[in-house]
Parts: sequence; C-alpha cells; structure tokens
Amino acid sequence: MLKLQGIFPPIATPFNEDGDVYAAKVEHNIDKWNRTGLSGYVVCGSTGESVHLSLEEKLLMFELVAKYAAPGKLLLAGTGVESVRETVMLTNRAAEMGYQGAMVRTPHYYKNLINRGEAQALYFRAVADQARIPLMIYNWPQATGVDIPPDTVAALSEHPNIAAIKESSGNLEKVMRMLREVKSGFQVLVGSAPTLAPSLAVGAVGAVLAYANAAPYSTIAIWEAHRQREFDAAMDWQRRIAKASALVTAQYGIPGLKYAMDLNGYYGGPPRLPLTPAGPQARAEIEDAFAGLKG
Repeated sequence: MLKLQGIFPPIATPFNEDGDVYAAKVEHNIDKWNRTGLSGYVVCGSTGESVHLSLEEKLLMFELVAKYAAPGKLLLAGTGVESVRETVMLTNRAAEMGYQGAMVRTPHYYKNLINRGEAQALYFRAVADQARIPLMIYNWPQATGVDIPPDTVAALSEHPNIAAIKESSGNLEKVMRMLREVKSGFQVLVGSAPTLAPSLAVGAVGAVLAYANAAPYSTIAIWEAHRQREFDAAMDWQRRIAKASALVTAQYGIPGLKYAMDLNGYYGGPPRLPLTPAGPQARAEIEDAFAGLKG
C-alpha cells in the first residue's frame, strides 16, 4: 500500500524563453531538492501548470523527474483530467515509468452533472478499478468550483486502490471530519501551507505544498517539529512562513511562486501564457517576505 508521509512539492514545470519544457532546469531543480528532506515529488499537478501541458509534455515531465529523482524519493504523477479514459491512460503510463501513485483531481468541467457526491464517487471508482497504482484524490475547490463531500471521501476510502486525499481547501474543520470518518489507514494530506502545522496536529500525515518549491526547508522544519511533538516550534515556523506562503499561492499564484524559486536558487522561469510573469509590485513584496527564508 502507498505510504505517504512528510512534505511533497507539486513541482513547477520549467519553461525556456521559447515556451518549451526546459529539461536541463528540471534536472537542476530536482538535484537541489534531492538534497533536502522532501519525501518525494508530485509531477504535473496544478502548480506544474498541467492544464497548459500537452499529453507529450506531461509524459516528458514524468520521464525527466523519474530519471533525476534520488532513490527513496516517492514519485506521484498528476494524472487527473476530465474523462475516466484519459485519466486511466495517463495513470498507467506513469506506472510504467516507475511512479508509485497518482494524484487525481476532481472532475469539474460539466459542473451541473458532476458536482454531486455520487458522480464524483463514480469517477474515482472507475479510475481506481483500472489504475495499476494507487490513487490520491485531489480536492481544490477554489480552482475547480467542485468540493468533494467528506462522506463521499469516506465511502471512497473503502476502495482498495484509493489510498489518500490531498485536501487543498484550507478548511481545517473538513480535514478533521474526514479524519474521523475515513477507513483506518486511509491517509489525509493537505495542500495549504498557511494551515500546515494545525493540520498535522489534528492528524494529517503530510502535505503537498506549492510553496515548498521555493522554500522546502521551512516546511520540512514544521514537519520535523511535528514529528518531535514540538508544537510550539511548529507554530513558530508556521508564523514565519505565513506571509510568504500566502503571496505565492492565493495572492500571486504560479507567477509569484516561480519568481520566489528564482530568488532562492531554483529555476522558476516564465509561466506559460495566458499567465504572465510577476510584476514589479509582486516581485518587491515577494523579495521582502522571503528575505529570511532563503536556503
């Protein structure tokens, strides 16, 4: 069974100035992250601009990260798209490349038909029945407009090939309810850096955090403080990352995150159109917020 613990960055996809996937910078970033205590990598998640990538580019990113990841780093592929058929195909291609799990976001395009617990359950069960690796449900209602209900998650937790959920709503009450209701052994991870320490304190086993692309050590510090049962230290770090994590997620998103990566020695580079690079005000705010979070 897939065992998920610790901090996973949903890695940003590096593009060169022509807008192509920049393979050398994938190697550069992975090599630096390999030296940290990150538990592994999520490839082609929302932070990886997966909705802007072609099928060929997704498969290329899967291949490159699998090639450069250090032994022991867990590899999770972001494979969720709208149809069961294509999601299964991507998931099983990732499995062939050595990925241990797939992060599958809630389908959302046909909201009037799919925005119900039973419709979501059908999608995830159908994918899980055919997938060669375990699934992690990915719920991010701020982006998709679909919020999978806790009772649906609890029902899906009974499926032998659905191992976890990444809950990115930032709703601590919902996290607590899922922890109470899901099957024993089902893992709840969060996707909100501003609520990381409290989420771990109530029972989350880890996190998939965009912010960890740029400042992995500060999130690892929270995780290690939690493991050592040093709640005050975890909350101290939580306060220290509060402004920076909000700037590169909720406020300025991927362009802000990529700029923060450039500041901290990783390669962020340009986002893909229609996203545009962070402007002067955003850059100044990010520089100030990350001044004490380098390295």
